[in-house]
Amino acid sequence: MKLLHAADLHIDSPMLGLVRYPGSPEEQLRTATRDALCNLVDLALKEEVTAVLLAGDVYDGDWPEMNTGLFFTQQMQRLAEADVPVFMISGNHDAQNKMTRSLRLPPNVHWFDSAEPGCKVREDIGLAVHGQSFAQAAVTDNLAARYPPPRRDLFNVGLLHTALDGDRPGGHQPYAPCSLEQLVNHGYDYWALGHIHQRSVEHDDGGVRVVFPGNLQGRHARETGAKGCTLITVDGDLKAVGDIERRELDTSVRWHRVEVDMADASDLEEACALVERELADQVADHAVHGRLDAVRVVATGASQAHSELLGRQEEFTGNVRQISQQSRFSSVWIEKAGVRTRHPERWMPPEQVADVLEGLREEGHRLGADAERVRELVERTRLRTRLPRELVAHFDEDGWAERTAGEAVEMLTVLLEGNR
Repeated sequence: MKLLHAADLHIDSPMLGLVRYPGSPEEQLRTATRDALCNLVDLALKEEVTAVLLAGDVYDGDWPEMNTGLFFTQQMQRLAEADVPVFMISGNHDAQNKMTRSLRLPPNVHWFDSAEPGCKVREDIGLAVHGQSFAQAAVTDNLAARYPPPRRDLFNVGLLHTALDGDRPGGHQPYAPCSLEQLVNHGYDYWALGHIHQRSVEHDDGGVRVVFPGNLQGRHARETGAKGCTLITVDGDLKAVGDIERRELDTSVRWHRVEVDMADASDLEEACALVERELADQVADHAVHGRLDAVRVVATGASQAHSELLGRQEEFTGNVRQISQQSRFSSVWIEKAGVRTRHPERWMPPEQVADVLEGLREEGHRLGADAERVRELVERTRLRTRLPRELVAHFDEDGWAERTAGEAVEMLTVLLEGNR
């Protein structure tokens, strides 16, 4: 038996704000989630898998148009024609109360209801899948506690959208909380989890596997590195997972964060030379034909070039983008270039730094929570005319004030902490 486990497809997820960047490869970014789903179906057919497991957030929210749902059902129909069953649940992004549109799914797709946990048995293939969809976005109940007991003489899979029992990187909300120990002791052979966008094998011992496959396709600069799904091979007795293999499916777009230590740079020119070297080592030397490498470059560390980099950020960004136009960087698109360097020497008495940082963070929090105050401040001081266009483009987006205040605090904190 072979099973293909994927989660967090976020089909047609909007690439928020990316159109504001010069030279944005908008079309390739926009279609990346669809390309990844096609790759998933291609892999399922090539590997002749027994079933496909989709652990929530197939969609990014309610469809702006029917084409999103039609595309998904088209891909599921490809699996139906190969007699491959699909088992799926809804997560916080495509919870039942968020989706006002719907399409009839092909007969090979079983969607688990949100009212209570269910079990779908396929004795012909030796599989029992248990699952429950989210009824609304914010599910704080322990859904797994009510999952049915395992079915004897079958391979049991628990399909669950959850953050487990702790804070997770990437800003994931603690939905459907449960403990790893609870899952391991429930009696299932494999827990197919979703919600966390970084791949993680949470448990791989005693015959029980608990796995987050990560999301199918990175969508922005915080979702870096290879993305894809997990291929599970089940031994013949249906009670032992053999191999769990990571399969990469992000063949259209991959996101990178390239941090460049500026310790050896004394000016802007030397800083750009260091960026060029790191772009080659970390990205261009590993480029794949046809894949766009979307890169956020961040200058870091204590550097003699700090003041020049901070004062000439727009020029630094322009130089970095110019570097990426060389033929050897043909796969690279620079999403953003940031400066997080600091002075190499102390320029403020150390005893003052802690007090200044505390006040800075408090004021940043107040500003971030009050978008109107920030907007009024910008307009009153005519600051808007002196801000970069890419920053002004944020002003009408939800959460722009919080993000902008956070970035400002982060930049000033880096500056000040260089004095400790």
